[in-house]
Amino acid sequence: MRRKLPLLTLVLLAVTVLLPLAPAGAATAGAATARNPAPPGGKGITWTPCPENPAVECGKLAVPIDWAAPGGPTIEVALARRKATDPAARIGSLLINPGGPGGSGVDFAIYGGYFSEEITRRFDVVGFDPRGVARSNPVVCSTDLLARAPYPIMRSQADFDGLLAYNRQLREDCRARTGPLYDHVDTLSVVRDMDAIRAALGERRLTYYGVSYGTLIGQLYAETFPHRVRALALDSNMDHNLGTRAFLDTESAAAQDSFDEFAAWCGRDATCVLHGRDLRAFWADLLTRAERGELRFPGEPDIPLTQLDLIGLAFGGFYGPSWAQLAELLVAIDTGTEPPAGILSRPRAQNAEVSQFPAQVFCLDYRLPIRDYREYASHLRRSARIAPDMRYSPLAFSMAAACLGQPAPIPNPQHPLRVRGSAPLLLGNALHDPATGYDWALGTARQLGRQAVLLTYEGWGHGVYDRSECTLGAFDGYLVNLTLPARGARCPAVPPMQAKAAGKQWPKPTGPLPTVPGWLLSARLAAHAG
Repeated sequence: MRRKLPLLTLVLLAVTVLLPLAPAGAATAGAATARNPAPPGGKGITWTPCPENPAVECGKLAVPIDWAAPGGPTIEVALARRKATDPAARIGSLLINPGGPGGSGVDFAIYGGYFSEEITRRFDVVGFDPRGVARSNPVVCSTDLLARAPYPIMRSQADFDGLLAYNRQLREDCRARTGPLYDHVDTLSVVRDMDAIRAALGERRLTYYGVSYGTLIGQLYAETFPHRVRALALDSNMDHNLGTRAFLDTESAAAQDSFDEFAAWCGRDATCVLHGRDLRAFWADLLTRAERGELRFPGEPDIPLTQLDLIGLAFGGFYGPSWAQLAELLVAIDTGTEPPAGILSRPRAQNAEVSQFPAQVFCLDYRLPIRDYREYASHLRRSARIAPDMRYSPLAFSMAAACLGQPAPIPNPQHPLRVRGSAPLLLGNALHDPATGYDWALGTARQLGRQAVLLTYEGWGHGVYDRSECTLGAFDGYLVNLTLPARGARCPAVPPMQAKAAGKQWPKPTGPLPTVPGWLLSARLAAHAG
């Protein structure tokens, strides 16, 4: 079966980071204010062949920087359209988003290869770069400043205070380089942009597929514009109703669950290079050596591999999952040798002046207050109990660090989803997803109630659309015919395909806040390459 291409481009994570908490009253007020803003009327999109692929059309749509002031300054949102291959059978436009935040929907559409023949036959597949991302007026910051980010796993109050000061300096730099859009890249603003795109495409109702962070766009669209929904297929779901503790705990539990699945596979499969060894003891020794500064990045003897780097590399291996490649990489790290060719991809050198920093999107969507180091250390200790092997989720704790000191209020705080009057939504999630854990899908499904059906894939990894004929049939049947699976539907697990056979490199740049282990390691490798 066709295997999916990487969903996101390699970007971000100024401090390798992820999400949570806001007062219920503030959340309710924000949701009410956003309920029914009208899109700009009568403004179309001029399509021209995309430079990267002339078979796909590219265009732009002007939208307000601040939707509270629709007559004010605008930016242009970049789009790409891959037209339906069977015009006579065309249903309409399918808007798509690959997540992140920071993933390029334009690239997602231009390079194709993700959706089934039935989807590309029946729909114009339209990707867009959300505001602040890629071709849509990206958030930019000093690359030099990003490369000097403090280590996000803090050990003292001095570390905590230093990170607060750094985050303040980074926000000032990014705001100065980006302009007024910097404070308006929240997902609720993206939702309004997407409705303007829907109107400009001439669609009365929206058909949408979003994966990972792209599910948050779909969830909030259903809440804000319920009567404009045709079909929202949401794959690997965010839960936008979690406080700091719940967010960190659920993410650490998901990371540990994926480690447990990796260990179980290695214990039963002789193709694992660590088969027959005590994997957990081997891993614990690597963590200890990383903490002592004794490990180096594979093939880069001048670059130390921190404990966060090591945990992040393992975490990235769970996305596919790429268990065989992960085991080979861990052996290479242990022995100080080059990993087998094709296992590890190097980040490209960054522009010396500015770099994209999509973490700002997250910090405007999730408020994750932590008062001081004492409270932070309590979260870290609790996480170590939840995740005795992984210690913590590298995404969750890095993102929490990146958002420390974010001024309140934020424009799109967490709140329970309130969707009334929408067509039913389809949610899909793997039982063993390291990034958007299954508990998040259950929580989102509970909030949506009768407004959604949850399809459970009983396997592993991040993103379930084409994991099996079962998942593919469910998603395609919904998008094309509006046929939902039965409530409680489950698709059996399919043994993960080997990344080598699919021609992939590892780690995968997918998930909420892609780049695992994140900006710190990427910046060091890129600087070394330069």
